Amino acid sequence: QVQLVESGGGLVQAGGSLRLSCVASGSIFSINAMAWYRQVLGKQRELVASLTSIGRTNYADSVKGRFTIARDNAKNTVYLQMNSLKPEDTAVYYCNADIRTHRGSSDYWGQGTQVTVSS
Repeated sequence: QVQLVESGGGLVQAGGSLRLSCVASGSIFSINAMAWYRQVLGKQRELVASLTSIGRTNYADSVKGRFTIARDNAKNTVYLQMNSLKPEDTAVYYCNADIRTHRGSSDYWGQGTQVTVSS
């Protein structure tokens, strides 16, 4: 069984920084793409940033230049460094990973971590 566990959320003032972490554990053969999504209550979940196993990144236009996604393959961990935070970044942030196990490849999600940016 595979689990994704996020940490690092919290309350921060506008202009501040936070670093989210997500650790994948379980019977993992390999991890392909890893990504961060966010969701505001009543709105659709949106992609924030993604990172493939070969290092290709993709960012939402709203976070380009402020957020950086990175991963530590040895630790099965993906990070999201968030700088110059704005109140509109307030959301629940979810980790997502495409993971291969003995059953094949599947999409996995973490439980989410709340990020609140005060003005």
